[in-house]
Amino acid sequence: MLPWVGEFFGTMLLVFLGTGVVANAVLANTKGNGSGFLFITVGWAVAVMVPAMAFANISGSHFNPALTIGIAIHSGVWDDVPMYIVGQFAGGLVGAFLTWVFYKDHFDATEDKGAKLGTFATGPAMRNLPLNFINELLATFVLVFVLLTGLGAAGPMGEAFAIGVNFLGVGGLILVIGIALGGTTGYALNPARDLSPRIIHALVPIKDKGDSDWGYAWVPVAGPVAGAVIAALLVGVF
Repeated sequence: MLPWVGEFFGTMLLVFLGTGVVANAVLANTKGNGSGFLFITVGWAVAVMVPAMAFANISGSHFNPALTIGIAIHSGVWDDVPMYIVGQFAGGLVGAFLTWVFYKDHFDATEDKGAKLGTFATGPAMRNLPLNFINELLATFVLVFVLLTGLGAAGPMGEAFAIGVNFLGVGGLILVIGIALGGTTGYALNPARDLSPRIIHALVPIKDKGDSDWGYAWVPVAGPVAGAVIAALLVGVF
């Protein structure tokens, strides 16, 4: 399997499981309705860990354009970056679409427009776009800095860090970021995790779904990329 194909399937699985966790927690008439923020943070941590285990030997298990850019800056190798990013965004689209199919009746039964959008995409608890951007920047900085300093990025696309990864450690890192830093913006950390599902929210026929909040959509794209770039540059100083 080509590495970028692994990124497609891995991101698809990550988004399908992750947005599925949120759907189960917030949509009407699900078994998990009302499970709360801790349920979501634990679920998302495992949703990142599972595809990482499945595709580590194929692509390096990035599943995140911001992380791919950070690894490229750190390693100096950019050859596969475009195809990785295409695969990630495409996988995010398919994963979010599958979540809509899986929970279609529950989307249609849910009256809360915010819950419907929140299943797919992140949003701020308090809307302050400059500060929301900084929140996403700092949270993603922690993610990329810890991954690069703790695991390295040897190989053309950082394969060594994924092959030798302690998957429980990665899950724990996502979990603590969610618990500690997720209360402001929902810790997107990943443009493909947010933008692709937001596009699906805009396209699929969900009953009374409301708008997709495109005025905020740049924050969970630009913030993670900026945080990853800063982390990679700082790691390069060591």
